[in-house]
Amino acid sequence: MTDRPKHRTVVADGLPASIGPYSPGVTLDQLVIVSGQGATDPATGELAGPDVVSQTRQVFKNMEAILVAAGSDLQHVLRCGVFLVDLRDFEAMNEVYAEVFGNHRPARTTVQVASLPDVGLRVEIDCIAYRNSDG
Repeated sequence: MTDRPKHRTVVADGLPASIGPYSPGVTLDQLVIVSGQGATDPATGELAGPDVVSQTRQVFKNMEAILVAAGSDLQHVLRCGVFLVDLRDFEAMNEVYAEVFGNHRPARTTVQVASLPDVGLRVEIDCIAYRNSDG
């Protein structure tokens, strides 16, 4: 009998509860998979703002909280999936994305979607990252 890799659910204090039957994040060995994050500000329970810039900033704050809870951070992100309600928001989202990652360049897919789960939500981002070996 061999040891199977074990995965665990990752939750971060202060983030809004998931709106469905899924985990905000999951780890498997050194891998961290973060579910799509919206722009809900955990302090208010409301969207961070009506514009894609404010929302993208909040998405990354929420994502970072989950990554840190898993023993990782944004500089360990390998891949992102970006979901925009309107591709005309691409440039503004991309400016925030570049600020957040600096010289780090994860692989990425960006698509336009018909809608997102929260009314007024313009952007959702998920990611795959890795943990430090001691994390």
